[in-house]
Amino acid sequence: MIVDYNNKIFSKIKELGILDDGKMNFIIEKLQEKPDTNIDKIIKQYYMVDGEEYAKIKSEVINIPYKNLIDENIDKEVLRILPQNLSENYKMVIFKKEDNVLHVGMVDPENFNAVEAIEFLAHKNNYSLKSYIISEDSFNSAFQKSGDLKEEVGEVLDYAKEKFEDINLDENLLEAQDLGEIIRTAPVTKIVSVIIKHAVDGRASDIHIEPVGRRSVVRFRIDGRLHNSIVLPIYIHNALITRVKVMANMKIDETRIPQDGRIRIKVRKDKEEKKIDFRVSTLPLLDYEKVVMRILYTPDTVPTFEDLGFMGSVRQMIETGIEKPNGMFLVTGPTGSGKSFTLFTALNKVNAEDINISTLEDPVEYNIERVNQSQIRPEIGFTFASGLRSLLRQDPDVIMVGEIRDLETAELAVHAALTGHLVLSTLHTNNALGAIPRLMDMKIEPFLLASTLNLVIAQRLVRKICGNCVQEIKPSETMLNVVKPILDNLPESAFYGKFKKGDIPKFYQGAGCNRCGGTGYKGRIAIVEVILLDKQLREIISSGGNIADFERAMKETGYINMLQDGIIKAMNGITTIEEVISVTNEE
Repeated sequence: MIVDYNNKIFSKIKELGILDDGKMNFIIEKLQEKPDTNIDKIIKQYYMVDGEEYAKIKSEVINIPYKNLIDENIDKEVLRILPQNLSENYKMVIFKKEDNVLHVGMVDPENFNAVEAIEFLAHKNNYSLKSYIISEDSFNSAFQKSGDLKEEVGEVLDYAKEKFEDINLDENLLEAQDLGEIIRTAPVTKIVSVIIKHAVDGRASDIHIEPVGRRSVVRFRIDGRLHNSIVLPIYIHNALITRVKVMANMKIDETRIPQDGRIRIKVRKDKEEKKIDFRVSTLPLLDYEKVVMRILYTPDTVPTFEDLGFMGSVRQMIETGIEKPNGMFLVTGPTGSGKSFTLFTALNKVNAEDINISTLEDPVEYNIERVNQSQIRPEIGFTFASGLRSLLRQDPDVIMVGEIRDLETAELAVHAALTGHLVLSTLHTNNALGAIPRLMDMKIEPFLLASTLNLVIAQRLVRKICGNCVQEIKPSETMLNVVKPILDNLPESAFYGKFKKGDIPKFYQGAGCNRCGGTGYKGRIAIVEVILLDKQLREIISSGGNIADFERAMKETGYINMLQDGIIKAMNGITTIEEVISVTNEE
């Protein structure tokens, strides 16, 4: 039966001509490897077809009508006819009720258990059903409307008020019985769980819980911007902080100094329990503590450099640099610019059974199979420098050092690169070119740097335009006058996608929709600049590194700076010109 379904879907995709021959052959190979694999999994895992388009294809194959719920206004009471646990487990929602007819959207209408569950509910309450096939994006959009953060927290806040309003939570050290009460109390546990769940569902990268006057404010960072999510009364604040401390194995009675911890929880996603890590940091303020939780998402599939934002000739330079057996591969940029994820992708690129990879990180953010990952601990003398010295005795082929901060670490990294190791690391500089004088300032000899440095990347993150509401805009004459000279200086190889050199620039923006929360943006991508060292550039470094000579030589090799890369991405509808200018003006 599964083979017949796969054949029908494959034939429909072929008939529509939405995939090229290479991708079609890839699907054939995967199905031949495991004939009992559902083709849906392959399409989803490798992001081959847009979710809405694929739902339409399935609709025609299984003869069930398609429905797009992303921009649908759905009554919350109708959504709540179906219990939340059933809705989440089987990925189905009731989105409309007409008399005694329930309109139900299902991601997988052929799931026997899902059909049985909804039919039982309908029969029990004398409803009849009309079923539709929906995409996962449609399901997520509708499901999130069924539960509001303020409503869910409000349900338990009244009970929490009775518990904590009279407890003196303003004291730095609470009585033992109060601490025990905080840890055991169900309302606090529920509130923290709901906050975390909504943060993950909303694609937040960070959760801030902070005191503001007589309130406790919860904010989520989404696509690089902080948003107020809920405001709670101050009497609950210390209870929330203590609950987070318990989850992160911190000292709950220590409120005078900052603490760091880690949480790993299971989140149900795609019918599977998925583990998500949180890096937790507390900071004592005047009267209370603040907590920030960084959410560390490990992707279902390893991203490619192109997924991160390395496209066209820049991507080719990156792949050339990482394929070299030894030397230094450096990523630069400020905190929060995506350096760790770029290194994570690079490590996966070289990861193989016959390669020994070791890392020194602060902290370990992403677990990678077959990679020996170590967490440095400066308080006990385990620093980047001492750890790197030990790693060199572990017979490594590839070494990743979280950050080069001082002369000792820089010298050891250069020594490792010089003796046949591939060394990946980060530096805090504003641009790629700045890495060279930075290392020289650390007293690295120019001739050693010239011999070992292979490639330097600088990057920033910009928000991506929502693919659901993207629209073309007409740039002003002023904008065109600014952009055209920048593009004229670029080689033909710098252009990719919709444009070639000499075309009139076109730009785009998101109109705002339910899928992106009305912002016009969804997700982030890197704008980058890359220096791949050749013989001429090495000679300039070896002779003392005259920056002017270096810049002239880079232009001859077709160098693309961060602003230029961002403009090209804006022209291809990936981000907005306003985002690019905002980020590059920070330098």
